[in-house]
Amino acid sequence: MIQKGFFRFEESRRYQMKKALRGRPRIRFAPFLSMAVLEMEDTKKIRQETDPARIAVVILAAGLGKRMKSDKAKVLHEILGVPMVMYVVQAARALAGNNVICVVGNQADAVKKTVSRQAQLLFALQKRQLGTGHAVLSAMPHLPANVEEVVILSGDVPLLSVETLKALVKDHVDFQRDLTLLGARLENPTGYGRILYDAHRRVTAVVEEADASEAQRRINVVNAGTYCARRSFLSEALQQIRPENAQGEFYLTDIIGIGYRTKRKVGVVIGENPAELMGVNTPEDRDRVEAIMRRGRWKSVDFMEKKHL
Repeated sequence: MIQKGFFRFEESRRYQMKKALRGRPRIRFAPFLSMAVLEMEDTKKIRQETDPARIAVVILAAGLGKRMKSDKAKVLHEILGVPMVMYVVQAARALAGNNVICVVGNQADAVKKTVSRQAQLLFALQKRQLGTGHAVLSAMPHLPANVEEVVILSGDVPLLSVETLKALVKDHVDFQRDLTLLGARLENPTGYGRILYDAHRRVTAVVEEADASEAQRRINVVNAGTYCARRSFLSEALQQIRPENAQGEFYLTDIIGIGYRTKRKVGVVIGENPAELMGVNTPEDRDRVEAIMRRGRWKSVDFMEKKHL
């Protein structure tokens, strides 16, 4: 099923930015393809509205960022003069208001200080960097009691828009899933986790490149590292993750396989414009993202003059 319409970056009351952004560029994005119709033969779409107060966003911002070749925390590297994590915070708050938890670890005080200048968020401390699954587990006790759906974002994906996040949540809720991944189809998928399906086109797992076979590395449908999960499922699945991989880490992606084995509803929404899902892991990635923003006539946000987002 193709969702009609295009996602645009533009000024909106929903950003609650109080004019912190001036002239948001109108960048056209390709439609999103929902894979939900391929998940299970008896899956039916049920249109529902989700109360924003029942959504929370967890931002993963605890990583070391060794490939950035800098002592600065990766999420604090600037793009158009703004720490990249602030673009993610902006989108998260536009989606979930104050229900945003930022997971910090490496240079935790510096990250908290930078973010807190502009936004009153909740912070969760990941004392040891044991993987993305462990990071999300660190955030779970901080979720407000009324939250039912949890969106998980990486703090190093600054191009991701609130329109895309709303489309992800809507697809997730409409199909009454336990877990929905945001994915992309890439000509060169090197470095990304590959999304695996069974013979019935049901999502079975995401395999990281370090753990992938040669056949799996040829798959070009990749995981973008953005998820929407039902809170009850997420709480159960996180407890079942084990560090049985080449890195010895607790991979968040393992919850996909857990969902498949326990016959939960797992699906994918695939974005046809991979640039929006681009992560920043190296100085070269940062330069590419900055070039995309410049081509889109982005204007640097002077966050340092603002008290609140």
